Amino acid sequence: MTAGGRAVPETVGRTIYRLVQEGLTNARKHAPGAPVHIRISGEPGDHLTVEIVNERPATNAAVLLPPIGSGEGLRGLAERAALVDGGLEHGPTGSGGWRLGMRLRWPA
Repeated sequence: MTAGGRAVPETVGRTIYRLVQEGLTNARKHAPGAPVHIRISGEPGDHLTVEIVNERPATNAAVLLPPIGSGEGLRGLAERAALVDGGLEHGPTGSGGWRLGMRLRWPA
């Protein structure tokens, strides 16, 4: 995987792939039809930051509640992030959407 034309370590790339996969799955499940924004930024020698934000769903107000589920997907992502010296954040946005973010060390 590359970011901005620069190589990302294989384990970091797989972790990002899994994060995006989980974020899109959760958005489809808990906020059907809501737009989803993905942002990846960073610099080698510093950190790589990935953020997935879905907007407030336009459908049913019941889906605005925090996602209900086993939590295994988020727990697994937190474990994956820790394995590559990173961290995971998740929670509701101020506008009724949901944010999933990860910050990973990106060696030079």
